[in-house]
Amino acid sequence: MGRPDEKAKKRGIRRLFTWKKILGTLFVFCLIGAGALYTVYLLVPVPSANAEATMQSNIYQYSNGKILARTGEINREIVGLEKIPLPVQRAFVAAENKTFYKDHGVDIKGTTRAAWNTLTGKGKQGGSTITQQYVKNFYLSQDQTATRKLKEMVIAVKVDEEMSKSDILAGYINTSYYGRSAYGIQAAARSYYGTDAAKLTTAQGAYLASLLQAPNQYDWTSASATGRKLVEERWNYVLDNMVEMGWLPAAERAGLKFPVPREPKPLPGMEGQTGYIVEAANQELMRQGVSEEDIKAGGWTITLNIDEGKQKDLVAAVDKELEAKLDRKGDKKAATVQAGATSVDPETGAVVAMYGGVGATEHWMSNATRRDFQPASTFKPIVLASALDNRATTQDGREIGLGTIYNGDSKRPVVGSRIPYAPENEDDWSYGPVSVQRATDKSINSVYAQMIVDVGAERTKKTALSLGMKDGQDFAPTPAMALGTMGASTLDMAGAYATLDNHGRKITPALVKTAQHRDRRVETVRQTGEQVISRRAADTVTKAMRGVVENGSGFRAAGDYEAAGKTGTSENNRSAWFVGYTPELVTAVALFGEDTSGKIAEQVTLTDTVDPGRRANGGGVPAKIWGAYTERALNGGSDAEFDLETGDYDGGRDTEPTATGSPTATDEPTREPTHTATTPPARTTTAPTPPPTTPTTAPPTRTEDPVTTPPTPTGEPTREPTNTATVQPPDPEGPDSGGDQGILPPARATQQPG
Repeated sequence: MGRPDEKAKKRGIRRLFTWKKILGTLFVFCLIGAGALYTVYLLVPVPSANAEATMQSNIYQYSNGKILARTGEINREIVGLEKIPLPVQRAFVAAENKTFYKDHGVDIKGTTRAAWNTLTGKGKQGGSTITQQYVKNFYLSQDQTATRKLKEMVIAVKVDEEMSKSDILAGYINTSYYGRSAYGIQAAARSYYGTDAAKLTTAQGAYLASLLQAPNQYDWTSASATGRKLVEERWNYVLDNMVEMGWLPAAERAGLKFPVPREPKPLPGMEGQTGYIVEAANQELMRQGVSEEDIKAGGWTITLNIDEGKQKDLVAAVDKELEAKLDRKGDKKAATVQAGATSVDPETGAVVAMYGGVGATEHWMSNATRRDFQPASTFKPIVLASALDNRATTQDGREIGLGTIYNGDSKRPVVGSRIPYAPENEDDWSYGPVSVQRATDKSINSVYAQMIVDVGAERTKKTALSLGMKDGQDFAPTPAMALGTMGASTLDMAGAYATLDNHGRKITPALVKTAQHRDRRVETVRQTGEQVISRRAADTVTKAMRGVVENGSGFRAAGDYEAAGKTGTSENNRSAWFVGYTPELVTAVALFGEDTSGKIAEQVTLTDTVDPGRRANGGGVPAKIWGAYTERALNGGSDAEFDLETGDYDGGRDTEPTATGSPTATDEPTREPTHTATTPPARTTTAPTPPPTTPTTAPPTRTEDPVTTPPTPTGEPTREPTNTATVQPPDPEGPDSGGDQGILPPARATQQPG
């Protein structure tokens, strides 16, 4: 038996630690703990989302849905839960938190179990619910600290009270990291399976859900043998849980095979044409009311009108006809050549292809959209369109049509203008009396300078703006405007010509097909509009420009298709253009001379660049690029024909006479040109019949003999042509127009005409 003092001591201890006292103490501590937790609950607010959680990339895709580019620091595209298949949603719950739909944001059992396993050396386990992981991704950091874990649990309870389970699950799926620089299920679906989240299968969804445990270790294409074994086990675990929870029939589960993901591909960058197109699309969106800040914030899916095939065709045509022939690194002159192009569908206004330059990372300014170079003689068809649409007349009252006769002598002063103007023709050639059709074929400056005076420069400018050209500081309504002295882009000129191709009904080129954000959708450009000039006027201009391709300066653009177009070469040969169209496609191609070696880019001549020792001109490389692209884009050719309604606009009112020294379209003098002309490509059209030596019908307003006295529509006396019948006029390919021709005085223009 124990001693009495020992018994007394035991009784004292028992009195001190009775079950009642122990339970009471525990209860007090629980109350204190609960109070502390409640205090923490009250003091810890739900914070604002962290910056990275809301950042998204913008997706730019071709018209066929294939991604052209993804921009933004975070490769994420948030999608609503309604766009994620239900079995895929359930795969994430089965993988991470089977009690998700029942718990209140925190799973005490799971947290306790994870803590015990960690303490007993069974491996670190988070024990976090989907809500907790969403809170960590969206509101907090990834720090592994007790303080952060406590905040996570408290905020998770609050979030569970304030948000629906669907919103929490959507947030979790969209903010989680899946490896391959992919944040969110949409980016992951594209990266691993090349599809949208909406098209994921159950097996694919289970793999993506499995990735979240160890994204880099579980990427099948780069995983070790152990990693592949672990992720396949994890995949099976997810599917088995889905069967257990009644979300997947056992028979279907048995038939599923592991969905091996595709090899990773680098995210599209801004190199090549991509940067130009992305920037042009952004500029178009901003014109539609989207702020630059909204675009930079990300989350946009922008589907372009760019046709992937035609885009490749355009790049290939420039590479073949220009870049392959230039030594940009070894030749300083070659390095100054810049090419730009825009191609448009004339029925819809869709910009189907665009060429901005050698590459956006090398030459950022887009040559497709810049407006600092002159379009030169590609503006002449707009002068003719205005004349026809306004039913303008010459100075002596004859209505202007394709058969109307003008004086085509070089440096001939215009009549009827308060501003003196006497432009020089190419090679200073004087044609004498010529028809408007031939003046268009040969791009005769003196004729179009007089025509814009006859129409009125203000009316011509109004027509140009209605067709789609942009008003600028240099768009002065003067006679020189006839030769394209304003600034214009290939996008502008393609739009104006598309309206002509569309029989005078307005076409506004649009690069963006649709622009969607999670929160809104942008109304894109209205691409087709009202009738801005009469169909007969537009179709007559088309007929005139067919002659340019078949018989004139644009013959290098001819091919197995009907085509209409116009060449242009600007002042000092700083730009060279060919703008043309078939019934199905409108394309503007331009070369620009630009020296970027200094601090400030400077416009320079194209002479002695693409053609050593010679001028570049619209009938040369631009026409060749246009033809090569059009042939590719039309799959080798087309049987489509222009449906033209010209009425009486194509004229015949005057008949082009022949007189000593006035070469005709079909019987040209024989001076040897300074270079050898290439024979225009043959087409199945019938060659024009040479005009008779003596016209069969004299124009009603003329009484003089057209054979001996060529008409002078402006009322000035005729003079003997300075050329004899043995002289050859300029090569039809020739440098053809434009730019600031000299305004008298001086007597001789400084412009090299084209």
